[in-house]
Amino acid sequence: MKRDLLRYRRSSILLIVGLLSVWAVASYGFGILLAGALDGIRLWGFPLGYWFATQGSVIIFVVLAFAYCFIMGKLDRLSDLQE
Repeated sequence: MKRDLLRYRRSSILLIVGLLSVWAVASYGFGILLAGALDGIRLWGFPLGYWFATQGSVIIFVVLAFAYCFIMGKLDRLSDLQE
């Protein structure tokens, strides 16, 4: 039982770190650090760097929140820890 709980905890922490890394790359990397380089590409009439800084990081955060809920629900069922 303790080993299963440790595996569950490790998996959930890796998931959180992975999803936060994706969000950090999308918001800080594309929205701030690479914004100048991405401004040459246009998305719906706006420069891509501007789009990531204003809308892209928020949309990616919402998608990651849904992904977290879906994956954690699956992990809960696999670990027999669902509520």
